[in-house]
Amino acid sequence: MNQQLTVTKRNGRKESIDLEKIHRVITWAAEGLDNVSVSQVELRAHIQFYDGITTSDIHETIIKSAADLISEETPDYQYLAARLAVFHLRKKAYGQYEPPKLYDHVARLIDMGKYDQHILEDYTKAELEELDDYLDHKRDLDFSYAAVKQLEGKYFVQNRVSGEIYESAQFLYILVSACLFANYPKETRLDYIKRFYDATSTFKISLPTPIMSGVRTPTRQFSSCVLIECGDSLDSINATASSIVRYVSQRAGIGINAGRIRALGSEIRGGEAFHTGCIPFYKYFQTAVKCCSQGGVRGGAATVFYPLWHGESQALMVLKNNRGVEENRVRHMDYGVQLNRLMYQRLVEGGNITLFSPSDVPGLYDAFFENQDEFERLYVKYENDPSVKKETVKAVEMFSLLMQERASTGRIYIQNVDHCNTHSPFDSEVAPVRQSNLCLEIALPTKPLANVEDDSGEIALCTLSAFNLGAIKSLDDFEELSDLVVRALDALLDYQDYPLPAAYKSTMNRRTLGVGVINYAYYLAKNGVKYSDGSANGLTHRTFEAIQYYLLKASVALAKEQGKCPSFHETNYAKGLLPIDTYKKDVDLICDEELHYDWDGLREEIVTHGLRNSTLTALMPSETSSQISNATNGIEPPRGYVSVKASKDGILKQVVPEFTEYKDNYELLWNIGSNDGYLHLVGIMQKFVDQAISANTNYDPTRFESGKVPMKKLLQDLLTAYKYGVKTLYYHNTRDGASDDQKDAVQPADDDCAGGGCKI
Repeated sequence: MNQQLTVTKRNGRKESIDLEKIHRVITWAAEGLDNVSVSQVELRAHIQFYDGITTSDIHETIIKSAADLISEETPDYQYLAARLAVFHLRKKAYGQYEPPKLYDHVARLIDMGKYDQHILEDYTKAELEELDDYLDHKRDLDFSYAAVKQLEGKYFVQNRVSGEIYESAQFLYILVSACLFANYPKETRLDYIKRFYDATSTFKISLPTPIMSGVRTPTRQFSSCVLIECGDSLDSINATASSIVRYVSQRAGIGINAGRIRALGSEIRGGEAFHTGCIPFYKYFQTAVKCCSQGGVRGGAATVFYPLWHGESQALMVLKNNRGVEENRVRHMDYGVQLNRLMYQRLVEGGNITLFSPSDVPGLYDAFFENQDEFERLYVKYENDPSVKKETVKAVEMFSLLMQERASTGRIYIQNVDHCNTHSPFDSEVAPVRQSNLCLEIALPTKPLANVEDDSGEIALCTLSAFNLGAIKSLDDFEELSDLVVRALDALLDYQDYPLPAAYKSTMNRRTLGVGVINYAYYLAKNGVKYSDGSANGLTHRTFEAIQYYLLKASVALAKEQGKCPSFHETNYAKGLLPIDTYKKDVDLICDEELHYDWDGLREEIVTHGLRNSTLTALMPSETSSQISNATNGIEPPRGYVSVKASKDGILKQVVPEFTEYKDNYELLWNIGSNDGYLHLVGIMQKFVDQAISANTNYDPTRFESGKVPMKKLLQDLLTAYKYGVKTLYYHNTRDGASDDQKDAVQPADDDCAGGGCKI
């Protein structure tokens, strides 16, 4: 029957389906793969053919047929489906499987307005021909199916209205490299381009969405995270909203510090009026965040920060829940509640927390970040001052409300502001950290804006990347990879545009980078250690020590060449203080691993020559970019051996790396009995990481007698995280009862560190 069917060609002509041609393509895609059946794919596809089917629909049908067969037992179908998808995408982009020459491709896309014309201005035809000879299009065949679909959906330059694709992956990687190193000396830049291309296209270095989708195009804003602090004035509030719009429209995820805004009922203009409180202004910020779609790459999103002791915090903590009415809820942003040593002490001692409007307690808000002893002195002073308006609530009630809302929404986050400032690259007395970002891994200084063109304020940006732990052969690999990633990201700071003066000035002065990791779960499995039992503690200590050491070493080397960052004097590094000097010493109780590198020698180098970059590490979520590298997500344990993620293209299935070999070594999320082992590991990482870590807490209610997670357990985990120096807590995940390989494993394919889910 199939032989009688016709196919509609691209030119509209009809002819009989050539099943042998289809067979040859599937056979090519199956070459070298284990446990896949060409006939099985053909059989599933043939059933779906119909008379007059287009060639494009035939491609889509056989791709889907292969993708549907991805399972634990047959993981290689993810590569068969990927190769078929690559074949299809290249036919759509180029009209043939073989890509064009790099020079011709670049010239064509510049003419179309898709690539930045500087590429042909900065590079000669001979240089582009040399790069064309070097790049390896066969690496397209190393992607998994989920990776190809993510590239197609988010990263490739395309017409998002018509669906036309204009490039394939190796052009993306080589052109990102070429753009970042364009200003390097001509005698060295091609070498750097080739090395960085190799590191990214073989998945050793993972790049975030703004870089992958934006570098090489005329849009030049690639920082993943933007931190904006709001002051307690209408001018500052308006400037904050305007800044949000500027950056949301350019693919960035937003952190908003709104902790200075005075509480409901506070005096305005010496008692001339009552203040309307925070909620109307949060609604204003929400409208600003949601007004732009970010070019179809991601939707706008933001996290708003405020202190637990804020006069309105009880009303603010419930803003995201499904109870209440629209007037007293602001549900389309996330929230970060800020805690410190005194707040925890009041909880542990069974004491009270006193709520103030920041406007009524001079000096308290600034001391909250800058000096913990001074904060406690002022806090007690204002508690005992009968002239100060206040409300007193039992600490256990405040913390219980916080954890209840965190559990019910999953997205009320925690920032331990004292850890963010005492274990920080920055001198808290001159450059305090007063907020984090959308995903709780960035910890940078900010200052409120007086107006949108004000450069006396400070908008903090962070540019991200990650090492793929699964791709390293030895810790020594981090030396070259660190040099490459620091050079590339630092060059990007000069390459990109800055919509606002406060962002430009801050970035040029501080030159902050955030390098994280992906594939940690695979790294543990490959090394035969676990999240839950302490066996991974030593390996984790050694690994993150190496990462921070080599990144600092790379930044010193760059400072010798190009100069230290202008605000280096505002860092603790300038005083000779390193992360190994300021970490929470309780970490030593869970890990007695010694230091393995010459930190004293590095300390001397840093004090003498400075650093090119104020910060170098941040551990971010990496939902999409991990998929590109066929890696596990960030530092998280997988929910199932086969992850199943919803996307606009349907369900994407991806099998954990080397599942067949390491199946018994992987520890799945819901098989880990408590958060203790995971939080211990995060504390060990935080010893070396100079910014913060997107760390999650996870709960399976069926493990508890009542079928509910006890409040005592939630509070215990919060205290454990604090004890070991964890700066921030991101998602609170609750198991919903579905099986691991079905509904429970289905997660939205959130994006990277901006927009809909903030990953790298």
